[in-house]
Amino acid sequence: MSKVLIIGAGGVGRVVVYKCAQHPEVFSEIMLASRTKSKCDDIVRDVEQDTGRTGIQTAQVDADNVPELVALIRSFGPDLVLHVALPYQDLTIMDACLETGVNYMDTANYEPKDEAKFEYSWQWAYQDRFREKGILAVLGCGFDPGVTSIFTARAAKHHFDEIHYLDIVDCNAGDHGKAFATNFNPEINIREVTQKGRYYENGKWVETEPHEISKMLNYPEIGPKNSYLIYHEELESLVKNFPTIKRARFWMTFGQEYLTHLRVIQNIGMAGIEPVKFKGIDIVPLEFLKAVLPDPGGLGENYSGHTSIGCRIRGIKDGKERSYYIWNNCSHEAAYKETRAQGVSYTTGVPAAIGAMMMLTGEWSGKGVFNVEEFNPDPFLTKLGEMGLPWSEQFDIDLEL
Repeated sequence: MSKVLIIGAGGVGRVVVYKCAQHPEVFSEIMLASRTKSKCDDIVRDVEQDTGRTGIQTAQVDADNVPELVALIRSFGPDLVLHVALPYQDLTIMDACLETGVNYMDTANYEPKDEAKFEYSWQWAYQDRFREKGILAVLGCGFDPGVTSIFTARAAKHHFDEIHYLDIVDCNAGDHGKAFATNFNPEINIREVTQKGRYYENGKWVETEPHEISKMLNYPEIGPKNSYLIYHEELESLVKNFPTIKRARFWMTFGQEYLTHLRVIQNIGMAGIEPVKFKGIDIVPLEFLKAVLPDPGGLGENYSGHTSIGCRIRGIKDGKERSYYIWNNCSHEAAYKETRAQGVSYTTGVPAAIGAMMMLTGEWSGKGVFNVEEFNPDPFLTKLGEMGLPWSEQFDIDLEL
């Protein structure tokens, strides 16, 4: 039995607390902390009502402030800090874990607040310090990154001698009834999907204009959806950890109305991250936009439809070419019924809770900084199905890519 400190009280944090609360045999003590303690209290109240689990603690903390984080970690004494707040805060929380000697996990890699750029180099640079401290940091344990990386690890372990072509496909075919809304933090989401595209081919990174390349792909139980090539962080670690990969790409579905809104937001300057003067004060346009857009955590009640996320892989097994597709479909309605959160939060929060379980039970262990695909995928994927995200696989089919 172990103690976990969860930092972040958004939709993902909500799901993580629900899932940890359902497994007291692993998570004997739980604390949820955020900049706004009332958000934590609201989540815990729902969890207690829906699961019957009591005794979950809450706390206020500024995750940008290392001394505050250190004080909270020392007062609670967790075995693991599970970070599901903003990716801007990865490094401060890692610094606090180093100072206190506590293991660390997150769901998204670091990006600086003043630059729309995300990569693992900043966190990989902690490798020696975490190893010397004798503690473990696990990076990117959501769905993508996270489950998609573990799907790839399963393919490499069980079905391929060499993986040559990897395409990660992410479809949200849900309908939240809003004219425009993002499924997670608007500031992070809009920065991510408006960047230039990038994919890996023959040892080099190839850059594209935003949404320049698209393809109609069929998704299980959903049908055909226009899918756009974008850059996503797990590509960086996967081509490093599976060096036989010749090409790796990431595809995400967007509706035309969503893309039109994005173009307008960019054209009028509301996607900007540089401060502008307004009535004598500095305002960051994207931060202001976040304040007026719908809260992603409040979308769940009226959300219908499914997500479908998976990996389409080609390579060699026993000297023969083969293709492989592994995926999960998640119902927004089912996610809300269980956790009062929509499916995108659910598909991120469930893997985070399972990853924490893997670390606390010793299924995943080590000293230093690791990405999830470096561990044994089998116990994780067994739990994934048991804890609400069943997955399917097909062999030797047309992957459309």
